[in-house]
Amino acid sequence: MFIATLLALAALGGYAALCALQPFVRCRKCAGEGERERFGKARTCSRCRGRGQHLRRGRRLHNAAQRTHHAGSR
Repeated sequence: MFIATLLALAALGGYAALCALQPFVRCRKCAGEGERERFGKARTCSRCRGRGQHLRRGRRLHNAAQRTHHAGSR
């Protein structure tokens, strides 16, 4: 039980470090191209809005927590 807890904490810490160092990840829907072909026409990707990258979920959670803390400590 203790080892499993340590492994879970290590994985969580590693993901937190990854989110801090590389907050953006390549879009999986368009493979980082920014647009994808649909019915023979190139269209802007709806997930990344043509940028080819989007924020990781962990970074998005961190930003939301920061905004909430900042709004509560005014």
